[in-house]
Amino acid sequence: MRAITIPEPGGPEALVWDEVPDPVPGEGEVLVEVVAGAVNRADLLQRQGFYDPPPGTSPYPGLECSGRIAELGPGVSGWAVGDEVCALLAGGGYAEKVAVPAGQLLPVPEGIELQQAAALPEVTCTVWSNVFMIAHLRPGETLLVHGGASGIGTMAIQLAKSVGAKVAVTAGSKEKLAYCADLGADVLINYREQDFVEEIRIATDGAGADVILDIMGAKYLDRNVKALATNGRIAVIGLQGGVKGELNLAALLGKRAAITATSLRARPIAEKAAIVAAVREHVWPLISGGHVRPVVDRELPMSEAAAAHRVLEESGHIGKVLLTLP
Repeated sequence: MRAITIPEPGGPEALVWDEVPDPVPGEGEVLVEVVAGAVNRADLLQRQGFYDPPPGTSPYPGLECSGRIAELGPGVSGWAVGDEVCALLAGGGYAEKVAVPAGQLLPVPEGIELQQAAALPEVTCTVWSNVFMIAHLRPGETLLVHGGASGIGTMAIQLAKSVGAKVAVTAGSKEKLAYCADLGADVLINYREQDFVEEIRIATDGAGADVILDIMGAKYLDRNVKALATNGRIAVIGLQGGVKGELNLAALLGKRAAITATSLRARPIAEKAAIVAAVREHVWPLISGGHVRPVVDRELPMSEAAAAHRVLEESGHIGKVLLTLP
């Protein structure tokens, strides 16, 4: 088969569309013939040599895909060859075939095209596990989403609104904020021109955000705590603003608040399967019912993965960038 390889870490040009051995499904795995994959910022880090795949997993980038089951490994039940699926991966989505633990498969939701379904697994699992399973966002609470126009952000807006929460977002342009508003965002903050701490204070009559979904890490740590409500929860899922910051523990104590930090890729298979099962139970009916949808900025051929990485690095996109196969 062909796959995107990374012979040497570097810029987008480091991605090479090459012939590689076919994967073989092991115990509890299925082989998926890939129709599309999606680009995540973790893929950019892997390309640069900063985020190696977990031991024993595919060396190729790609944390989600959609396609058709080509083969069942030993011990797999509940799936059949030819089933159309999308999947959460530890790697290997930038390829024509990938072996996936069966517990990380999801059926393609009703009303969603197979290719578009590649935009769903990573964002739905990330948002549901962090905002709902860990931070326990409740109806009537306020969620602040940093990077509201990203793949994660566009899904977080829709899921939070579906449970009756108020949603505030930060984004860097009027176009992105307008799109967030169309998805249901209530408070629109241009981080280039406005102070999100002050805007959240005004929007909540001084109460603050109950849950903050943060992709920035160190750069926003202190301000996130200031923007947080009493009993608030910060869920850190990205480090685009650095890895080391100063935390005012007295402020955190005073608000009886909590900070969590998670990633999906390195979790044990059983934990991923539990998250996928929760997403299938709670999120898939919302998608099939037309209340939540994947947001896709553009589709590029898998062989042009370098161009897709440049799109993410320039941050001009809204939603997900897909890599497709004929």
